[in-house]
Amino acid sequence: MEIKEAITKAKENDQSAFNFLLNEFWNDVYLFQLKRTENENDAEDITIQTFSKAFDKIDTYKDEYVFKTWLIAISKNLHIDLIRKQQSSFKHTLKSNNDDYHNIADDSPSPEDKIITEQNLANLLRDIKKLKPHYQEVINLRYFQELSYKEISEELKDPINNVKVKLLRAKKLLAEIITKSNAYNA
Repeated sequence: MEIKEAITKAKENDQSAFNFLLNEFWNDVYLFQLKRTENENDAEDITIQTFSKAFDKIDTYKDEYVFKTWLIAISKNLHIDLIRKQQSSFKHTLKSNNDDYHNIADDSPSPEDKIITEQNLANLLRDIKKLKPHYQEVINLRYFQELSYKEISEELKDPINNVKVKLLRAKKLLAEIITKSNAYNA
């Protein structure tokens, strides 16, 4: 899939397009934020928020701009907002109306989903423990407690699109861990 094709499909709420864009640009945005924040957790949080906002506002993206530049601009603005909030030491909870978000479709199993379901439970639990705690939590809430995105959003006090991006990222990382485990055990 090419980037322009993925953007077009993402504008039509195609799940595989969102996955493609997340995988294609995750490292660019994450490394940009890591240089700015010098903190892995902050960089990861801002990167998740960046993709959440980008996917929410994908319809506003204009083809005359480079997509990576657009993502970096969103990320930079989110970081500036974070610094302003920290400097003012005013804790402000983001209030969002979940109805304003475009739904990111999640109706077909991704390759990551297929790999995850093929694992036996003991191996799967072992592999899940290799994820960072916030990824373990979102996997647990979605697949073991079978909560909806909305319920996870309420449980974590996180906007629903952040939950969706975290889950996409967690599934990708878990699939990589499982693939490595299978290659090692083969």
